[in-house]
Amino acid sequence: MSPERLTAQRKSSPSQWSLLSIRGRVHEILAHSQAEDTVSKGFDAFIVGLILLNVVAMIVESVQRVYCLVPRCFDAFELFSVAVFSLEYLLRIWSCVEAPEYARPILGRLRFAFSPLAIIDAMAVLPFYLPFLGVDLRVFRMFRLFRVMRIMRIAKLARYSDALQMLLRVVKSRKDQLFSAVFILLILLIVAATLVYYAENEAQPKAFSSIPAAMWWAAITLTTVGYGDMYPITPMGKILAAMIAMLGIGMFALPTAILGAAFLEDLDRNKKPRKCPHCGKEITG
Repeated sequence: MSPERLTAQRKSSPSQWSLLSIRGRVHEILAHSQAEDTVSKGFDAFIVGLILLNVVAMIVESVQRVYCLVPRCFDAFELFSVAVFSLEYLLRIWSCVEAPEYARPILGRLRFAFSPLAIIDAMAVLPFYLPFLGVDLRVFRMFRLFRVMRIMRIAKLARYSDALQMLLRVVKSRKDQLFSAVFILLILLIVAATLVYYAENEAQPKAFSSIPAAMWWAAITLTTVGYGDMYPITPMGKILAAMIAMLGIGMFALPTAILGAAFLEDLDRNKKPRKCPHCGKEITG
């Protein structure tokens, strides 16, 4: 917190000073924990543990015999988890203005609410509240889909995991290159499906009934999965299939190379400098 802001706070009323102090402390606790802040570390450990327990509960709950034994326990744990995650989300929205990039009271909070990690936090509790907001669950075909969406809570671990934080940084730093690679793959998928459709439609009108139907074959061929439920039988179709399969191997190596290079750059950038144990100077090279 800047000295100018502290001076302005001291000139304000005692109640306002107290509120601002509480908000600043809440922001410190909710932020990524520092080694010397035991409260923040304890909060992080509690949230991570609760997230993992939610994942375990969702897995165990899918076993109908287990769920029927103690349904109220599962429901009570769900209510407790929703309450904790909802309070955490509201506190993050309230205290985010302590960060310089979200300093504006309204626009800053809106900007924070649409950040990737805040959206993940909202998605972790949104399925619970939508039925109370009058949303017709038939739009999503079935109510069970909302229970499945609870798996989004595992994505909250990205806020507390250095490895996942690094993954987010890498993807963000290479988003343009990754988008280009995905766009090229999409074009290749359409071209492959179109070519095999015209090569196989007459011989297999049911399997290759349309270009969208052929896209399924093109997708599993480009990814070299090859389920075998659809395959060319004409000479031209077989030639195209061989070419498309070899192109798929090369094309899917492209995003791997982009991410691999970005990971190495991020590791080098964040590598702690080595220091001599005797004089304390940094060791270069």
